Amino acid sequence: MSSKKVFKTMDGNEAAAYIAYAFTELASIFPITPSSPMAEHVDEWAAHGRKNLFGTTVQVQEMQSEKGAAGAMHGALNTGSLTTTFTSSQGMMIMLSNMFKVTSELLPGVFHVASRTVATNGYTIFAGHDDVMAMRGTGISIMAESSVQEVMDLAAVVHATAISCRVPILNFFDGFRTSHEVQK
Repeated sequence: MSSKKVFKTMDGNEAAAYIAYAFTELASIFPITPSSPMAEHVDEWAAHGRKNLFGTTVQVQEMQSEKGAAGAMHGALNTGSLTTTFTSSQGMMIMLSNMFKVTSELLPGVFHVASRTVATNGYTIFAGHDDVMAMRGTGISIMAESSVQEVMDLAAVVHATAISCRVPILNFFDGFRTSHEVQK
């Protein structure tokens, strides 16, 4: 048996998607920059029949909007499916009412967020945490990472905690910094 370590180079989005895929039965997705690559990775892996930790292929539902992704997540969680979604900034603002529902019902979903400043007069690509801070009032548990390695390590902790404690968790890292930073 070899004890040789295997290293893989990836960015924060791929690290979050890698762990999310392992712990997820259903992924409810809608692309929004800078979190789109997370959903794209999960969709690609599912299309190729990759298995999760439970030996099944993740079911991916691409919705018509962020609101639809959050609503589908809420419904799937109510049926007992381990469900994940990926979002950022304005998209997360649209999910707010569903976050209140998921949190008040103690449903163990995970929202992976590439955090970005909420634009008031147009589009912005700057990292910021105002989108995440707006969610504190929902009562959702929040976990933050500051490097690709932390995303890889702590995303697993987030999913395990959501499952074992039956609480939803918002897991975030800086959009365009950590989300697109490549590390080994």
